[in-house]
Amino acid sequence: MSLPSPVSGVVLEKRAIQGMRFMPGEMFYQIADLSNVWVVAEVFEQDLAQVNVGQKADVTFNALPGMTFTGKVTFVYPTVTAETRTAKVRIELPNHEGHLRPSLYGTVQLAAPVAKGPVVAVPDSAVLDTGTRQAVLVERGEGLYEPREIRAGSRADGFVEVMEGIREGERVVVRANFLIDAESNLKAALQGFHNH
Repeated sequence: MSLPSPVSGVVLEKRAIQGMRFMPGEMFYQIADLSNVWVVAEVFEQDLAQVNVGQKADVTFNALPGMTFTGKVTFVYPTVTAETRTAKVRIELPNHEGHLRPSLYGTVQLAAPVAKGPVVAVPDSAVLDTGTRQAVLVERGEGLYEPREIRAGSRADGFVEVMEGIREGERVVVRANFLIDAESNLKAALQGFHNH
């Protein structure tokens, strides 16, 4: 007795073996059409306003160095994950060459509109994010730093736009120089920030 599959594609799982008994509703094969694949990206809540259905997305994968795949946003999920403060965004990618496989990890770049003129920005490693507030450590003098609450804007190319909180020319601490000597007031300043 022949049982034709309703779809063609790649067999992801084969449960059927010759001579086995089966009941109605049991799965024999799991078959997926991988000619187009979905990538589900996590987008920070503060960046969601810049994500729209139809937007172009470039995706690179850890397993495929040097290759970039271009697709489009097809769905923005309606909920935010409380633990990560991110929402899921679905991107569809054509998989003509068959390089893309289920469960690969990758990085998504979405083409979002940016400011028309120059803006004040800091490296993204300078931003301390508590989940509800963002701050940077601003140098007040030799070895003296103060936490300053900021209002972050767009993110691009490793930088974060600062809409409020610091002025052009002020020096901030970035991850590369977080090894500040223990005598400095970093610890006390951060405790003061978290207690308010």
